[in-house]
Amino acid sequence: MSGWRAKRFWKAASVEDADGGFAVQLDGRPLRTPAKAALVVPTRALAVAIAAEWDAQGDDVDPRTMPVTRSANAAIDKVRPQHAEVAALIADYGGTDLLCYRADAPPALIARQAAAWDPLLDWAAKALGARLVVTQGVIPVAQPAAALGVLTDHVTALSEFELAALHDLVSITGSLVLGLAVTHGRMSAAEAWDIARIDEAWQIEQWGADEEAAEEAALKRAALLDAERFWHLART
Repeated sequence: MSGWRAKRFWKAASVEDADGGFAVQLDGRPLRTPAKAALVVPTRALAVAIAAEWDAQGDDVDPRTMPVTRSANAAIDKVRPQHAEVAALIADYGGTDLLCYRADAPPALIARQAAAWDPLLDWAAKALGARLVVTQGVIPVAQPAAALGVLTDHVTALSEFELAALHDLVSITGSLVLGLAVTHGRMSAAEAWDIARIDEAWQIEQWGADEEAAEEAALKRAALLDAERFWHLART
């Protein structure tokens, strides 16, 4: 049974107005989430993107080619019923943000991190009102409660669809600041990926690339770009 795959059963996907937003239909029948909730999204652009993913399927349905649909399902089935918990999970990254933990050697890596990460922490302090502190090594450093509170407020105010996108932006990079920088237009997800991978890039420069690790990184990078796209579609 491991080779079983869902078969295409519809001819065309379409977008219709619905209570609370826009719905996707397959041959006139409303599309539902895995938890059987109505798949109604906040923008027409998001619904059109979902419909396009379904129309692009061949005889066999491949969920790996449907990142927008997956994120919409997650927003409705997982984030909506536990919005506060998901927001808190994302906000917690502020207390251990990647950008705050610096190498203590060699000097070239220290300088590279500072050049890329310091401007983003300055941006968070100015644009978001949250000044985080920096430390060297991996020993946890306590962040100012006021800064963490401000970051939590920014996250909690988001809709379930926005939170679904931000969750991936933050969890993949390991940085709440980077995730918020992407959602605020401070940088692209591609730029955030490179900034989050400074340590890994340094190791590759010293020791060479590992093929398996490179393949895994490519998948994560693609997921990060998908999250950025979902964020914009959910707000267009």
